[in-house]
Amino acid sequence: MENEVIVYTTNDCVECTFVKKVLTENKIPFDLRNIAENEDHRKEVERFGFLGVPVTVVGNRAVKGFTPELIELLETLKRD
Repeated sequence: MENEVIVYTTNDCVECTFVKKVLTENKIPFDLRNIAENEDHRKEVERFGFLGVPVTVVGNRAVKGFTPELIELLETLKRD
């Protein structure tokens, strides 16, 4: 799916909690992938060029952290 949302997370990640909360509050479905529990998920994050989480992926765009860029990306989802 073109607008599938994937959130890469790890245990006890505060920023990850904020990302998940915003997605949930805006009724945006997402697939949660814990890099601490799955080596393949960690490698996926590295392929996007990141070493930490949260990483939110929509289509071919990946955004690290809870940033204005993430909010902008999510706004495009709400318009679609």
